[in-house]
Amino acid sequence: MAGFLAVFAVLVATGVPIALVLGVAGTVYLYISGNGALVLALPQRMMAGVDQFVLLTIPLFLLAGNLMNVGGVTDRIVHFARAMVGHRQGGMSAVTVLSSGFFAGISGSATAEASALGSILIPTMSKQGMPPAYAAALVGVSSVMGPIIPPSITMIIYGVLSGASIGQLFLAGVAPGIGIGAGLLIYATWRARRDGFPTTPKLAWGERMSATRRTLPALILPLIILVGIKGGIFTPTEAAAVAVAYALVIGLIYRDLTPARIWESLIATALVTASILFITSMASIVSFVLTLERAPTMIANLVLEITENKYLILLMLNVFLLLLGMFLEPISILILTMPILIKLAAIIGMDPVQFGTMAVLNVVIGLATPPVGILLFIVSATSGQPLSAVIREAVPLIGICLVVLALVALVPAFSLFIPTALLAGH
Repeated sequence: MAGFLAVFAVLVATGVPIALVLGVAGTVYLYISGNGALVLALPQRMMAGVDQFVLLTIPLFLLAGNLMNVGGVTDRIVHFARAMVGHRQGGMSAVTVLSSGFFAGISGSATAEASALGSILIPTMSKQGMPPAYAAALVGVSSVMGPIIPPSITMIIYGVLSGASIGQLFLAGVAPGIGIGAGLLIYATWRARRDGFPTTPKLAWGERMSATRRTLPALILPLIILVGIKGGIFTPTEAAAVAVAYALVIGLIYRDLTPARIWESLIATALVTASILFITSMASIVSFVLTLERAPTMIANLVLEITENKYLILLMLNVFLLLLGMFLEPISILILTMPILIKLAAIIGMDPVQFGTMAVLNVVIGLATPPVGILLFIVSATSGQPLSAVIREAVPLIGICLVVLALVALVPAFSLFIPTALLAGH
């Protein structure tokens, strides 16, 4: 495997896109390891990697999120959060956390969340007297909730690769997502009082009710998805189609969607979907190489030679995934490491749904982890603040996310309580 890792590292260091890195490194390794004839089977492997019906949920959920975003839902979510908590001291910081949580239930993407909310909330917080670097860091780290709170594209990929129930994974992400949001709200409130952030006038009751009415249909979308899947009303793929239809109906009722905006959503969805599926197909080459070389078994045996202690193995796994999350895109990480992850999960006897929640949370926290977390670069560019200043403000916020990660890893009931309780009801 040394040859594969060497080619992989060189390509990454030279700035080759990760999808091509995966495919080229796997192909080159087959040649240098004397298995060049197997290259003829790679197109079939690539097609098999994406020829799965449940993957249809990805473009459909993406389209639902895009339709709501271009239909003005982002602005309505921010206005709703502002109406509820904006009048408190440093209220816009609380608005940011709540908006991120609500937006997570629509987009399922951390980078989309940071980009959409950052352009609105960072200037608003700065005008309210908050340090721009703190405002940027809060938006960036709050966006971690995007791939955790359902629907989550990253959870879908894990479910496809591991065979775990996507409905159970969606439910398992609820408590960690709320936990991160609650922790960030507590920190934002403490920071506002410590630094004396200003307050803003409280909106009239009528305006608050109007904001609620205009935003409520978008906020109940995650509930419709979860109840529908868990109640056996529709499958995850059908739930994604329902989400698209629901987004269209809302947009047309509020007259926010126009043919031009619908077309814009379709184009954006096609581009992102093509990117995800291309990565998935290329990563299938790497999975084939890892399986051919029995890498999962070798690495599992190597870990067991170091220690058989479950908690030390958990620590190594979490550090490994966090480090990967700092450099690679979450979906690529899961596809690349899944054969190894599944083997180690079986060794330590962890429930596949709990393990998946932990793995997804690790890689998305990595997106906001210095020095190269992509979310930090996004909010730094949006705010115009130096990356170093954003990182300083982000460190305690990332600490909150790591506490939630520890709860997911060490306390099974923390992530499994909701899916277990609902399962017991059937």
